[in-house]
Amino acid sequence: MNFDDFLSRADDLTLQQLLGKPALDLIVLLDSSLASPKQVRRLLVNLRSRTGLLRDRFSYRLLIDLLKLDEARMLCSFLDIQESNDVYEALKRTRISKGSRREQQLFAFFEMGTPLEGAKAIVSSTEPVCSNYPLFSHQRKASRAVKNHLYREPFKVLLHMPTGAGKTRTAMNIIADHLRIHEPTLVIWLAHSEELCGQAVEEFFCAWNHLGDREITVHRFWGEYNIEPSVAQDGFLVAGLAKVYNRLKTDINFIGKIGRYSSLVVMDEAHQAAAQSYKLILDNLVVPHPKTSLLGLTATPGRSWSDIEQDEELSEIFSRRKVILEVDGYSNPVDYLVEQGYLAKVEYKPLLYEGGVALSKKDIDLIEESFEIPKQILEELANDEKRNLKIILEIERLAIKHRRIIVFSASVQHSDLIASVLNIRGLHANSITKDTEPEERIEIINNFRREDEETRVLCNFGVLTAGFNAPTTSAAVIARPTNSLVLYSQMIGRATRGYRAGGNEYAEVVTVVDSNLPGFSSIADSFVNWEDVWRKYDDEA
Repeated sequence: MNFDDFLSRADDLTLQQLLGKPALDLIVLLDSSLASPKQVRRLLVNLRSRTGLLRDRFSYRLLIDLLKLDEARMLCSFLDIQESNDVYEALKRTRISKGSRREQQLFAFFEMGTPLEGAKAIVSSTEPVCSNYPLFSHQRKASRAVKNHLYREPFKVLLHMPTGAGKTRTAMNIIADHLRIHEPTLVIWLAHSEELCGQAVEEFFCAWNHLGDREITVHRFWGEYNIEPSVAQDGFLVAGLAKVYNRLKTDINFIGKIGRYSSLVVMDEAHQAAAQSYKLILDNLVVPHPKTSLLGLTATPGRSWSDIEQDEELSEIFSRRKVILEVDGYSNPVDYLVEQGYLAKVEYKPLLYEGGVALSKKDIDLIEESFEIPKQILEELANDEKRNLKIILEIERLAIKHRRIIVFSASVQHSDLIASVLNIRGLHANSITKDTEPEERIEIINNFRREDEETRVLCNFGVLTAGFNAPTTSAAVIARPTNSLVLYSQMIGRATRGYRAGGNEYAEVVTVVDSNLPGFSSIADSFVNWEDVWRKYDDEA
């Protein structure tokens, strides 16, 4: 096959990738007539040579895609590559060393002679090697600090990173290190929702495929999944907290059996660890095994806004050991993450509403004392037509600039109502609540994550505050009041992932501000709220 004839199959996009967009843009500026496909192909051959295009891994992979199926199979045979279900992938995976017999056969296939020794390209004495599961510098720093605590008494630490800063990826790197060092051993990951459990398994597969040193078993224990302790002696066990708690109530020996083989327990959304049922699990899983390490993950290292006793109880579970994301030159790491593009630049906008619910003294006292706004008040707000009209109009305003919008509603009915009205008015909207069937929920979420230009709105109540990952979401409407700083931080975190983390450069968070009800202002304020509770010991200074 003649190489020049073969190269003529390349479309404009492929030619641009082969030559490089900056070079092509400059050519167009200088003389647009030089940017024709024929001229670009000629320029490519002159600049990079035919052998250079085939020797470069990036351009080689692009060129392989230009082969017809029968040609790809013929080339596999020519190069003595064992065919698989995907011959193109087999060709791309094969390393062809410079000067090797296989390289000579590759050149012969494209009717090219072997280049003269003197014409060989000079390879640099230094060459970067990319990682397939990397951490950013601030994540690596946090990872080192976590491991420093995990492997010395009291073997406990909480990792505090803002939503979108990569807690899960950082944790998976730590887990992979742990599994490589300790063999055999069991790492247990605890999470409170099925979504979080599923995401943990997916992320572990991705991490271990790149960082693992042996075949390992993943054990699932949530929803309909079950395990027997006798088979969970080595590997990665992901367990739903509710499932573990229910099993504990009927078989108290269950946790003791799996805890016997575990050397690291990780609790996702660790601010919930002080809850009665979850604390009981940790007491049975970790306390009887003093050398078992405990790692907590959270963006909000407290349970409330102002109840210091609750927050003290949480800090004691992790022996007041906390690794906070620290960046030199920044008093608040959120400012750094925004500046560098790991978090989006967020515009916080209040949507003021003066009408609606009238609060009695009893209501006010209840709000001040409780962890959340009472249900009956949320339902009254959900039924307020004027308030709902303002919310609908605000979402329609956001839809002009944003393609993915998430709405946190005041009740199940409120979520369904907002989504229904938006659909009638021409916006693609769905609602997810506790009443949504699991299969339907998965379909709706996948639809929302789909990469297309259509504007999509996802309304929900009580199910997408944590563990939900749709990085392209760039707007959030907080239509339910809350005095929970934890909940508020989780809600706004659904829309604040930055472009360097697969999200957006800018985001918008609209909070409905109801008269006489509490609220918060920004993710930066919430990040440092609990620092007084997590006082460091003198020997950690």
